[in-house]
Amino acid sequence: MSLSPIIQFLKPLMERVEARMDTSLRSDITLLDATNRSLRENGGKMLRPVLGLLVGGACGTVNEDTVRYAAAAELLHNSTLLHDDVVDGASERRGLPTVASLLNSSAAVLIGDYWLVRCMQTILDADRYSEQVLRIFAKTLADLAEGELLQMQKASSGDTTEEDYHRIIYSKTASLFEASALAAAVSVDAPGNIREAAGAFARNLGLAFQIKDDIFDYGASAAQVGKPVGIDLKEQKITQPLLCALETVPQEQAVAVRKKVVRILDQPALAAEVRAFVLSRGGVELACRKLDGYIDRSISCLDALPESREKAYLIELARYVGDRTR
Repeated sequence: MSLSPIIQFLKPLMERVEARMDTSLRSDITLLDATNRSLRENGGKMLRPVLGLLVGGACGTVNEDTVRYAAAAELLHNSTLLHDDVVDGASERRGLPTVASLLNSSAAVLIGDYWLVRCMQTILDADRYSEQVLRIFAKTLADLAEGELLQMQKASSGDTTEEDYHRIIYSKTASLFEASALAAAVSVDAPGNIREAAGAFARNLGLAFQIKDDIFDYGASAAQVGKPVGIDLKEQKITQPLLCALETVPQEQAVAVRKKVVRILDQPALAAEVRAFVLSRGGVELACRKLDGYIDRSISCLDALPESREKAYLIELARYVGDRTR
């Protein structure tokens, strides 16, 4: 399944989003401007703006503020990636060297801060609802920080539960999907029940998106997904495939596996043992079932929205998230 039909449908609006981002990021500081242009030229799938524009069209009539909020979502997303690369010590992003590896961690943090501020300025420049949308994005920023810190805490203790994992992936991923959709719905004056439905769709979609990423870490190669794999275990992260595998064995064996995860930093070879355990217990297949459940729930949330081409594409977007190969 491909995003191409959706991108083609949204092309005029996406061009406006891109132009808004380029204008927001322009600087007379040569190093900053060159780095920003490089990041923009090697950007990702722009899923959050795509989501926002489709939600705006499905809930009402897209306007300039819808475009602004879609651009703000992508600015915030990339800001978090710059910061994440520093936290994770990542040397590559999307198959290219990270800003932290090319310059240094301090530069990456500062550039991430710059993108974050430009996100906020883009929201504040909107004609309507800027304060309401700023509050939505502020909540997402708090969620992102809490999710990252909870994940760090659980990595050292090895006691991540299904509830913990759900909170982590909501905070780190789904919260920004939700914010993108809510901001779009607000921008087109959607009534409360429609906003709630759009937010619920995006929240479930974001949870599915992260579970899919976590599945890739066990069941794919770097060449297939365009980024390093097997990183989660090396960082002692207990994600959906491992949680599913742990549910298939007695408590005593599950505790022993969790202890291995805690010792991975000191004994890296244990990562291969835990991965083998996950694959042998069908953890990836069980995680795929969880993923399918979130996709189904996301699509069912759209029942509240009127029929439209945008709604049909939101359904296609959900299916793409479930079926994507990278």
